[in-house]
Amino acid sequence: MQEKIRNYSEALAFVHGRRKFAKAPTLKRMRRLAELLGEPEKKLSFVHITGTNGKGSVTAFLRDLLMAEGYQVGTFTSPFIVKFNERISVNGQMISDDEITELVVELVPLIAQVDREFADFGGGPTEFEVVTAMMLLYFSRHTPDFVLVEVGIGGLNDSTNIITPLLSVITSVGLDHMQLLGNTIEEIAAHKAGIIKDKIPVVCGHLPDGALNVIRQKSQENGADLYLLGQEFFTKPKLSRNFWGEVFDYRFKTKTIKDVKVSLVGAYQRDNAAVALTSFAVLMQKIKRTVNLGQTAKVLEKTVWPARFEKINSEPLIVIDGAHNPAAIQQLAQTLREKFSQAHVYLILAILQDKQYEQMIQIMQKLPNVTLILTSFNAPRDSFPLDELSAKYPELQVIDKWNEALGAALSEMSAEDLLLISGSLYFAAEVRQYFQ
Repeated sequence: MQEKIRNYSEALAFVHGRRKFAKAPTLKRMRRLAELLGEPEKKLSFVHITGTNGKGSVTAFLRDLLMAEGYQVGTFTSPFIVKFNERISVNGQMISDDEITELVVELVPLIAQVDREFADFGGGPTEFEVVTAMMLLYFSRHTPDFVLVEVGIGGLNDSTNIITPLLSVITSVGLDHMQLLGNTIEEIAAHKAGIIKDKIPVVCGHLPDGALNVIRQKSQENGADLYLLGQEFFTKPKLSRNFWGEVFDYRFKTKTIKDVKVSLVGAYQRDNAAVALTSFAVLMQKIKRTVNLGQTAKVLEKTVWPARFEKINSEPLIVIDGAHNPAAIQQLAQTLREKFSQAHVYLILAILQDKQYEQMIQIMQKLPNVTLILTSFNAPRDSFPLDELSAKYPELQVIDKWNEALGAALSEMSAEDLLLISGSLYFAAEVRQYFQ
């Protein structure tokens, strides 16, 4: 019996009701679903973006650079922060509830067909494959000039990897989603390198040596030009007193741009902005469009991306950050050392159980000016075990509910202190909604 979708809430229930993961990773289901849709992936100009951290920020920076040149830009991102519709946006504006409903209604019979065809081969499309199909169908009808597509997980077997982009981007490689991608940097890098296509240029952020070797080899095998941060393009940090963000000089080939400003905080945001600038330059070069890179770069100061060291209250200073793996927490710790070493930091941390939460806690424990409070939130799956952590780390505060942890921190803070809420993008989204 085929489901009948009558409204937006039923459409979302259908999408979220699909299984999250397939037992056997394959692109066959996604290719078949796209075939039934008339292969919409062949009608669009894509940039494909993967990476352990930084995908969202690079996507936002690159979107704004392209929009500054007058292009219409579609984006496909995950997870959403406030509303599901954010995942499919044009020029930063998410699609409507009615459009979501219409897409799902159109897809239901095709998904049912793929379910039947793959019943003996591991089952039909997963939730993310359905959302990927929605994105492809929507953009094939509205044909923006470029579509920036974030990988869901990994790259090689990700449903987005049926596209052939104009440019591939790998923002970073670190340890995350290890149950799906492998336990070493090299194994994870092999999944990320799966988006590298024949003769399609690749732009990369800072990579550990093991990842760099894998990605360089894959690029050479595919005859893909490789542009590496620190080798083909460079950043030089500048002092940024009284500015909420980062300032840096940027160099690529013969072009140097002085005092590039971004309003996103953290040294890694300089890297993300540089990756976006290089991606933009390579893309413009590929389509033979002459641009004033220095002039266009000014738009980066206006780029916003929620839950990335985002200030949600000024007095007292409250910041949310979606860091959810050791690499991102390490970057967050670096930001605290660089910019808040003179302040006391109250850090409320809630992490999903399938993450490397003990490593993340231990990174933050090393900072002498941080008071750490562990808590929980309304998570989509299990959070880290507070009772066990309370016994193992008796020196830490453990407060079951995050709103009570927030109250406890606010009662102890002085006017000069920072309250930071982190550990999960889902947690950051929940807190962000509360403050709005």
